Amino acid sequence: MVELDFDKTGGLIPAIAQDHETGEVLMMAFMSRESWEETLTSGMATYYSRSRDKLWKKGETSGHLQVIKEIRIDCDNDTVLLKVKQKGGAACHKGYKSCFFRRVKGMDQLEIVEKKIFDPQAVYNQTDG
Repeated sequence: MVELDFDKTGGLIPAIAQDHETGEVLMMAFMSRESWEETLTSGMATYYSRSRDKLWKKGETSGHLQVIKEIRIDCDNDTVLLKVKQKGGAACHKGYKSCFFRRVKGMDQLEIVEKKIFDPQAVYNQTDG
């Protein structure tokens, strides 16, 4: 198994999910050693949820799973790039294809630059705040 340097970063490493066809960055999350091993074993993106303090299989609630197509590791062995097929068309829990759906406008504004793919309140019972 590929060994990553989890110790350098306090046990969690950044994991960037990218659409394998378009190259669009979909999201960034963290992986623990356990979520890394689960990702390799299952072929599905599995992260570590800091807020829930547990493994998080992307799409386990929404159905918007991430199927691994390719994995790249940075030169320091402490960051992962997952090239994925995004099921359901959206990676963001706010309903957008990408978590990077806002653009900085000026110095103090954010502008939404994508269309929503799904209603997060219907999927997660949450607001868009």
